[in-house]
Amino acid sequence: DVQLQASGGGLVQAGGSLRLSCAASGITFDDYAIGWFRQAPGKGREGVACISSKDGRVFYAPSAKGRFTISTDSATNMVYLQMNSLKPEDTAVYYCNTVPAIYSYWGQGTQVTVSS
Repeated sequence: DVQLQASGGGLVQAGGSLRLSCAASGITFDDYAIGWFRQAPGKGREGVACISSKDGRVFYAPSAKGRFTISTDSATNMVYLQMNSLKPEDTAVYYCNTVPAIYSYWGQGTQVTVSS
């Protein structure tokens, strides 16, 4: 079974930082790009950042550029999202998935709450 489990969320004040982790099992990283997505209350799910472990290419949504950094460790099948200068509008449940996303791979996500 494929599992992509996000963790590392929490409550942080505006301007603070968090590092999210995505533990992947059942897939080979080199076969996929892996992305971080988020869903804020009352809004649809949106892509935040993605990375191709095969060639190292990264992509950031405009809202994440300059503040978030995605990285991967293919040896351990982990993907990380370092989030700095967090804003209240970053409050959401964060998920990791392949890119493009595969429906059955969505996990529980991890809650990030940024207080003002």
